[in-house]
Amino acid sequence: ANRAKNRSEKTLMDLSEDDRALINVLQLAPRISWQDAGYVLGRHPTTLAAHWERLRTAGLAWVTAHLLGDPAHMTLSFVEIDCELRRRDEVEAALCAIPEVLSVEESASNRDLVLTVTTPSWADLTGRVLPQIARIPGIVKYRSAMCTAMHATADRWNLEALSAPQRARLRTLVSPSASSYAGPPPSSYWPIVQVLSRNGRATAMEIAEATGLHPVTARRQLNRVLGGGTLLFRCDVAQNYSGYPVSCQWFASLPPEERDSAVAVLRGFRSLRLCASTTGTSNFTFVMWMRSAAEVLGIEDQFLAAVPRARIIESSLTVKFPKRVGVMLNPDTTATGEVVVPALPR
Repeated sequence: ANRAKNRSEKTLMDLSEDDRALINVLQLAPRISWQDAGYVLGRHPTTLAAHWERLRTAGLAWVTAHLLGDPAHMTLSFVEIDCELRRRDEVEAALCAIPEVLSVEESASNRDLVLTVTTPSWADLTGRVLPQIARIPGIVKYRSAMCTAMHATADRWNLEALSAPQRARLRTLVSPSASSYAGPPPSSYWPIVQVLSRNGRATAMEIAEATGLHPVTARRQLNRVLGGGTLLFRCDVAQNYSGYPVSCQWFASLPPEERDSAVAVLRGFRSLRLCASTTGTSNFTFVMWMRSAAEVLGIEDQFLAAVPRARIIESSLTVKFPKRVGVMLNPDTTATGEVVVPALPR
C-alpha cells in the first residue's frame, strides 16, 4: 500500500530532534546494536528499537546494503534517458524494475531521466543491460557515461544531529579496524545480500527465516559477508523531511591535474552526496542536497574560485526520485516498502 496515502500531510519539520538523532546514529553506524545506540543517546535499547520501527514503517528512514560499485571491479555508469512525455510513467516503472538500475531520478534539464547502473562487467552492461533499456517502449534515446573514479558517496552524508558528547561516545564504539574475512564468499552470499538489501539491519535469525538456512549457519555466513568488504551499508532518510529538500547535480569539465583540488573543495561541503570522475565531455559530476535552489549559485562560485580551470557545463535539479539504491519511493520521497533486490549473477 502507498504509505503516503495512509498518512496525514506532513511538513518538512516533522522529524523531531529525537528522530534526527536516532537516524544520525544509524547513518554513522548502520548496524550498531540497540544496546550501543542506547549508550550513545542515553535511551533504553527497547525504546530505540520501537522508535526505529516506527520511522521505518512510515518510510521516513531505512537502512539498506548494496554492492560497493568500485569501478576497478565492476562497471558503474550514469545513463541519461530521453523518453516520450506521455509514456514517462511507463518508462520509469520499467526502468525501476531492472535490478542493475540502482537509482532513477527525473531531471528538470536536458535529459528526462538519469539512471545509476551497476553491472559485474563491461560485457554485461553492453550486451545485456543497455539493450534491455533500449527495448523499453517510449524511450527515444539514451546516452551513457562510465564512472572512472568515485570520490564521494551518499553514505558519508549525515544529518549532523548529534551533540559533541554523543559523537564522542559513538567514536568509542565504532572501531576503524573491524575484523575482516578474506576467504571465498559463503555459499549463500547472494541470498544474504538480497535480504540485506531489503533491510540492512537484518539479524542472523531474520536471515535464517528468509533463506531457510540453519540459524547457526546463517550467523556464520552473515559474519563472512559482513567481513568480506563487498557491501556498503547506509541509512537513508526521506529527503522531503530531511531539511534539505532540493537536489542538484552538476556536470563539469576539468583537466586531470585539477581533479584533486576539485575533490578537496567539494568534500568541504557537508551537503555533498556524490562526486565522481566520468568519461565524456563533462568528465566530472557531483550532487548536493540543499535547503533551497538559491544555494546553487554560491556553490558554483566557491567551486570555480577553488578550481579556476574547471568549467561547469550544466546544473540540473531533480524533480522526482522514483528509486534510490534499489528502494522504491513515494512522490513525497518516503520509502514505499518495496525494494528491487540485486539479481543473482548470470
